[in-house]
Amino acid sequence: MSIAEVQQRYARFATEEAPGRSTLYEAWAHTAATDNAVAAVIAQFAPQRRQPPLVFAVMRLAGAPQESGTPWRDWVVGHAAEILAAGEGRSVQTNEPLRCAALMPALAAIDGPIALVEVGASAGLCLYPDRYAYSYVAPTGEVAAWAPDDGSSVTLQSELRGAVVPPLRAPNIVWRAGVDINPLDARDDADRAWLRALVWPGETGREERIAAALDIAAAEPPLLVAGDGANVLAAVVAEAPAGARIVITTPGVLPHIPWAGRQRLIEVVQELADDWITLDAPGLHSAWTTATDRVPDDGFALARNGVVLAAADPLGRWIDWFDDAES
Repeated sequence: MSIAEVQQRYARFATEEAPGRSTLYEAWAHTAATDNAVAAVIAQFAPQRRQPPLVFAVMRLAGAPQESGTPWRDWVVGHAAEILAAGEGRSVQTNEPLRCAALMPALAAIDGPIALVEVGASAGLCLYPDRYAYSYVAPTGEVAAWAPDDGSSVTLQSELRGAVVPPLRAPNIVWRAGVDINPLDARDDADRAWLRALVWPGETGREERIAAALDIAAAEPPLLVAGDGANVLAAVVAEAPAGARIVITTPGVLPHIPWAGRQRLIEVVQELADDWITLDAPGLHSAWTTATDRVPDDGFALARNGVVLAAADPLGRWIDWFDDAES
């Protein structure tokens, strides 16, 4: 990728993706789009690692000043070697526990005991839906809530769109496992720092939520296996307790897998799972067994075994449970 191509990519990010989410990243992207020296540093990243959220997270991990303009520009140009070293082997690993606000209702109708397996688990924060508290809020105020009997240090608040309250019931999860190309350890300080760096500046409360969820995972670590899901899932599922219902989730991972590999993974999941729960853009695959036409452009389809139950924000910030959804 040439410097000009880097600048075009970062100009799009500055105008189409960052506004309304992170003013700091918006400013950094504008600088990268107009400053040849900054763009030249970014152009040295491997092609699959030049996306703005990843590069900016690497810069923060390497100690970038949390300001824009000349101080940040000069720091980037003067620390190119450190930035590139910090980015070696890195990838975006969005481990947002708020996704559980969408996954939890889909789990509510599944009788346990459940062996919960996630593909693309990162540090496994979405393997603990039963350890978080939930608040579903409509314009009139909170309309539904649930919490573990012993409470939780993490409360996930999600906007409820539509008139139907999603079902809430504690899933009986007896075993947890995750698969990831590069799993992260909630007990490891370096891995925790990387997950915090991936949070965009300006996303109020998200870093604190992830830190609290990491503490929950660290207290009872799941089984985390490194590898391609299609290749290692069978061995992981074989470790599940006898008699447990195998529930495999794939929230957010499928877009990162090329089409052929994505289809193969779906086939493997369908072969191994008693229940498959996913949260995907409607056009991402053809494994839906009901229509996705009610999913708006800014939403993903939440489905169990291909049956679409709701439209939801990709990160769980809102959910619209369908009145004819299976329960």
